[in-house]
Amino acid sequence: MTMYVFMMFVCGVWVFCSNRKHLLITLLSLEYIVLILYLMIYLYLLEMDYELFFSMVFLTFSVCEGALGLSVLVSMIRSYGNDYFNTFNILQC
Repeated sequence: MTMYVFMMFVCGVWVFCSNRKHLLITLLSLEYIVLILYLMIYLYLLEMDYELFFSMVFLTFSVCEGALGLSVLVSMIRSYGNDYFNTFNILQC
């Protein structure tokens, strides 16, 4: 079971590193990685018979991270018209 979860995590990291063209794909792969990390934490806490309170805290922070990413995406689309990274330069003053 842990090998499958680890392979899912590696696939998520691979998608995050390989697709740098659209911001939406990058954010979706980050959310996928967060969900796999949540699954890993949940399985670990169940296996060790610990309290599952930390998993709720982790989910709260991951929802906040998703909302921030979505706000950056909306701001970028309103400013530049699309979510391509090559249409704007972050280093401009």
